[in-house]
Amino acid sequence: MLLGWLGLTVLIAHLSGCSQVFFLPGKKEILTPRQLGLAYDDITLSTPDGYSLHGWLLHAQGKLCGSVYFLHGNAENISTHIASVMWLPAHGYQVFLLDYRGYGRSTGSPDIAGALQDIETGYQWLLARPESGEKPVFLLGQSLGAALLVAFGAHVPDLHEQIDGIILGAAFTSYRGIAREKLGAFWLTWPFQYPLSWLLPGTYDPVDHIAKLSPTPLLLIHSKEDEIIPYHHGEELFAAARSPKFFLSTHTRHIGTFNVREYRHALLHFLGAPLESTRVSESASALSKGCSSCCH
Repeated sequence: MLLGWLGLTVLIAHLSGCSQVFFLPGKKEILTPRQLGLAYDDITLSTPDGYSLHGWLLHAQGKLCGSVYFLHGNAENISTHIASVMWLPAHGYQVFLLDYRGYGRSTGSPDIAGALQDIETGYQWLLARPESGEKPVFLLGQSLGAALLVAFGAHVPDLHEQIDGIILGAAFTSYRGIAREKLGAFWLTWPFQYPLSWLLPGTYDPVDHIAKLSPTPLLLIHSKEDEIIPYHHGEELFAAARSPKFFLSTHTRHIGTFNVREYRHALLHFLGAPLESTRVSESASALSKGCSSCCH
C-alpha cells in the first residue's frame, strides 16, 4: 500500500508539470539510417528561443515524387520511430524526421508549446528547400505527433497553398480526455481522473482544431486494436474534420500501421504514387476509391 501511494504521489507531482507529462524523451540511438542502408543527411536546426534540433533527411531513391515531414510519438526519439517511414524512400519520397527539444540529440526539455515551435522550425526549413516548390509536400504525424500536427497546421495561414496533404495516425481527441481515460483505467488513480486531468492544458486539443485544416486533404488512420489510444478517438476526430477527408480503419497495434503492406499501399495512393493494386483491403480499397480527387 505504501508503494502504491508513493507511486500516486509521484504521478500527481508529474502531472503538475502540465503538458510535460505527455513527453517521454530518450537520448539513446537505437536504429540509424546508415544501419538500414538508407542515404541521408544529418540536419541541425536552431530554434528562435535558442535550442538546437536534430533530424534526419532520408533521400528518395530514384525519381523524387515528393517530401514527407514526419512527427513522431511521445516516447524515445527518431531512431525508434524511423521504422514507420523507412520504406518511403524506395517509393520516391524523401522523409524529414525531426526530434523535438529534449529528444535524441536535440537540446532542452519538451512541452507542448516548445514542441510546436520546433515543428514550425522544421517546417520552414523543409519548405525553403528548392524541391519543396517543385514536388508535393505532406505532413505525417503519429500519436502525440499527430495531435501536435493538428494544433500546428490549424494555425498556419493558407496551409493548403503550402502543402498537399496531412496524415494523422492514432491521434487522440484531447489531452484531458486521454488523461482521464488512462487514470480511470487503474483503481489507484481512478478517483483522481477528473481533478488531475484539469491540470492539463485544453488550448491545443485536436478535436477543437481539426476542422481548420480544411481544405487541405486529410487522411486519418486508426486501428480498432489500438491498445494506447482507443478507436473512438479516430472516429470522433473524423466527425469533427471537414472535407476533403478520408478514414483508414486498420487492425494493428498502436502506430503499427506501416508494418502492413496493404496499409502502405493505401498511404501511397493518398500521396499519389502508383500502386500495384488499389484493392488491398476493404477499408484501404474504400480509401483508394474516395481519394482520387485529392491525389497528385
